Order: sequence, then structure tokens, then C-alpha cells
Amino acid sequence: MPTAPDTAAVPRRGRPGYDRAQVLEVAVTLFNEQGYDATSVADLAAKLGLTKSALYHHFDSKEQLLALALDQALSELEGVLDQPAAHDGTPAERLAAVLRGAVHVLVDELPAVTLLLRVRGNSDVERAALERRRAFDHRVTALVAEAQSAGQLRADVDDAVATRLVFGMVNSLVEWYRPGGAVDVDRLAHDVVALTLDGLRTR
Repeated sequence: MPTAPDTAAVPRRGRPGYDRAQVLEVAVTLFNEQGYDATSVADLAAKLGLTKSALYHHFDSKEQLLALALDQALSELEGVLDQPAAHDGTPAERLAAVLRGAVHVLVDELPAVTLLLRVRGNSDVERAALERRRAFDHRVTALVAEAQSAGQLRADVDDAVATRLVFGMVNSLVEWYRPGGAVDVDRLAHDVVALTLDGLRTR
């Protein structure tokens, strides 16, 4: 006699067949198009072709969708700092690895990272995300400072300013880069690292 399937392993599905990941993907797209604050639960339900009650079958609230999307982007970025390449080699080599990893995350998680870069701290969820972003920036700044102390990067540029300028360039990719274009992600990461480190290297 066949055994019943493990219901814990079966994705929760709404009536038209959406699973949680698909609902989240559509929600992030709509948040980016309309703005999070301007998007209502009714807007999300209409976009998905669901009733609001069917949408609540997947998620408790619009804020939960935001929290999950921001956590997805931040967890991937934080993971870059925990990769072996971020801990092996000289400080400058490790910084290059972090920058390459950040570019890959931005491209792989483009909608979620775009949403992350647009939050302004209007809720507890957004403020928590901004705090995690600051912690990420501080870890990168410490790596810049280490490379400066080792004489590998010029010391006449403030370490925190250098980090902000570098990630200003990286973050700007969300405004114009589209996967599948003439420049692939590996070449893009190479170009970002080349421009950054050539400008920061000691002369």
C-alpha cells in the first residue's frame, strides 16, 4: 500500500498553482515597479490572480514578503565575506574576491538587491535591513584598512570613503545592468575590480 507523501516537503500552493517562491518573486517585482509603500495586498493579489485570502495562505502580511526578500539579498551578500577567497591571500586579493562576489550576488539576486537598495528605514523590517547593510560595509571597510596598512592600497583615501565609493559603483549596476546582455557577469566583475583596485593601488 503506498505511503502518503510527506506534506512538510510539499510546497504550499495557492489555487492557481503558485508556490511561495513564485509569490515572493512576483511580489518583489511589483515592489520594485510601484514602490513597496505604494503596493497594497490587493495589488499583489490582482497581479497573481489570487484572492487576498489565497495570498494569505502563503504569507502572513506584505511586510513578511519584504522581510524575506531583504533577507535573501543580505544573506547572499554576507555569504561573500565568509567564502574561502575572502580569507585567503593578501588583503588586496581578499578585497578583490569580495568585490567579485558582490557583483555576482547583485546579478544573481538582481530584483532582491534592487529592493534592498531602495529601502529607507520606514519600518522595523527596513531598519533591521539597513543595520545589516552597515555591518557588511564595516567589514569591507576593515578589509580596505588592512590592505592600506599592508601598503597595498593608497593610504591618502579614507577607508570608509573608499568603501562607499566602491560600493556606490557596484550598487549602480542595478540601474542599468541586465543579465543576458553584451557583458557577462564574469567580465563585469573583472571590470569593477580593475577600475577599483587600479585607482586605489599605491603608486
